[in-house]
Amino acid sequence: MIPPNLATNPRLSHWISVHPDGTIDVRCGKVELGQGILTALAQIAADELDVDYGRIRMVPLTTDSSPDEALTAGSRSIEHSGAALRQVGAEVRAVFLAAAARVLGTDSLSVVDGVINGTVSYWDLLDDVDLDVEATGNVSPKPVAERRIVGTSPARLDIPDKVYGRPRFIHDLSLPGMLYGRVVRPPSRGATLVSLDANEALALNGVVDVVRDGDFLGVIATREEIALRAKELLRCEWTERDSLPDVDALSEFLMSRRTEDVTLVDESTEDSGTTTVSAVYSRPYLAHASMAPSCGIARWDGDKLELWSHSQGVYHLRKDICRTLGVAVDQVTVHHVEGAGAYGHNGADDAAYDAVLLARAVNGRPVQVVWSRADELGWAPFGAAMAIRIEADLDAAGEITAWRHDVYSNGHVSRPGVFDVPSLLGAQLRTGASPPVSMDPPFAGGGGSERNSVPLYSFPGQRVVKHRLLEMPLRTSSLRSLGAYTNIFAIESFVDELALRAGADPVDYRLRYLEDERAHAVIKAAADAAGWADRGDGWGFAFARYSNHGAYCAVVAEVEAETEVRVKRLTLAVDAGAVVSPDGLRNQVEGGAVQSTSWTVKEQVRFDRSRVTSTDWESYPILRFSEVPAVDVVIVDRPDRPSLGAGETAQGPTAAAIANALHSALGVRVRHLPLTPANIIAAM
Repeated sequence: MIPPNLATNPRLSHWISVHPDGTIDVRCGKVELGQGILTALAQIAADELDVDYGRIRMVPLTTDSSPDEALTAGSRSIEHSGAALRQVGAEVRAVFLAAAARVLGTDSLSVVDGVINGTVSYWDLLDDVDLDVEATGNVSPKPVAERRIVGTSPARLDIPDKVYGRPRFIHDLSLPGMLYGRVVRPPSRGATLVSLDANEALALNGVVDVVRDGDFLGVIATREEIALRAKELLRCEWTERDSLPDVDALSEFLMSRRTEDVTLVDESTEDSGTTTVSAVYSRPYLAHASMAPSCGIARWDGDKLELWSHSQGVYHLRKDICRTLGVAVDQVTVHHVEGAGAYGHNGADDAAYDAVLLARAVNGRPVQVVWSRADELGWAPFGAAMAIRIEADLDAAGEITAWRHDVYSNGHVSRPGVFDVPSLLGAQLRTGASPPVSMDPPFAGGGGSERNSVPLYSFPGQRVVKHRLLEMPLRTSSLRSLGAYTNIFAIESFVDELALRAGADPVDYRLRYLEDERAHAVIKAAADAAGWADRGDGWGFAFARYSNHGAYCAVVAEVEAETEVRVKRLTLAVDAGAVVSPDGLRNQVEGGAVQSTSWTVKEQVRFDRSRVTSTDWESYPILRFSEVPAVDVVIVDRPDRPSLGAGETAQGPTAAAIANALHSALGVRVRHLPLTPANIIAAM
């Protein structure tokens, strides 16, 4: 059987090249975002090829020569790209073995580090093989017992450069003759540029040009600091209008607007209980808040465009650029270069397009655009605000007889390349068009705002409805885990409320409603590792399976709450099926837990009726290093089961475990994130 991503890109030579010096290039359509995916994929390729891990060189993604695997998103890279590379490696190995059989005159062959029967190597046979053929699906990858590199934790390929400060990020890239651009943002959404006086900026030594295209405005200079100064010297007059809701009444706003309603599950029954309990949970808009701001570099050569970007979807980005500028796909090449974190659809694509627009004014010379912190926190797409109403019917014994879950949210995807019109910020400023209303991925693939809205628990009478807003006051798009973070926070908080109402231990209560043996194992592993049976006040528990098809994750949180919530320790147990790199999995789970802690206790986009006001680290605080909790990760390894996506599995249950721990500490149920002193006081 040929995995879907290989079926889309079936030529073996598209994925793997073997060189005479014994090195092996591996190309894939996934990009390194700091999650270690290239290391894990190199392990898989080396294992199937029967070569040393050190021979593998992971080639950075470029639209000219890499397989098109769409986006690097959704915690599916190991599942999808890993499956494709495993099959490719097996088939390439078989091609070399067939050549060796002809040369050696025997079918009794074995491979050690690319050398067959100790006499002839893959690189000796390059003239005897043709990898420019399509995969057949007739070769089976190795059984689990024969894997030597998968399941170990070799050194990460990307870490040495990062630790030793060697150039690796797009911000380090310096091309010959490169110019520096900066973009002037409108003061608010919907603002219109009425007049512009650029004379003072153009008179500044080193300024190359001022570019205006509709409400898109930028400067180009020979040096970065000159571009920054020139930007300050532009005299702009804008008209503004109020367009944003009340930031302190987001739940009411979300639950009162025009929506597209989709019933996901309807097993509802009439009059099924004696008591109905309900609650509303919410989260605010969240920023991606990557440490380094977004960056793009573009160079036009006549009508050809070359672009460097840290986008999560370079093929999608190319599609939108071609559409908005009316150029053909074969005129545009996009190279992926690492940026400092992504966490979803941040400003990377928009910064790239900014560079494209500015570079058109200086054909033949590359232009680098780096966003400011205010650009990043004020203009990159946000994770959507969400409100969730849950109701449960209980019988006389307190058992759940019906469960209803309503999700109110904008969609969680407005990436380039997925709409009929361009979704790039610069394109909207050029034309005055509103951003397309964000959508959700198909529910069958995990969904967006509805992700994890259907509980794994065997509650009878379930009814789950999604209400997607058809207006978008702030541009929203993919932020790590999409709607799963809030849906799990709501479900696991409400389950805790019901357990306490029933006088039951929260762990036992969950196990009562779970039939999945793997869920039981993970829950017990987390509880045992944390010492749940001997817990004191300030402990909370939560569980979920990411996207209902990814990794299982259970979390125990320990918190202190005096003047603010301090998370002391998180203990997580994870079942991600067959683990490619145990160290990589721990890193992903730990990183997700820490980021979720920051979202849960700190983060919130603030705005008035026209402008986003949380545009620096003071107004948009995130967790400091001194506030990072101790994190213990227990891996429940299942080498005989398929690998499951785990990158976002900690996001939701960590939030709920912290909220449940806060209730344990203070006796206050806080249902509106973040768990700031103001929201705690409001909940009292």
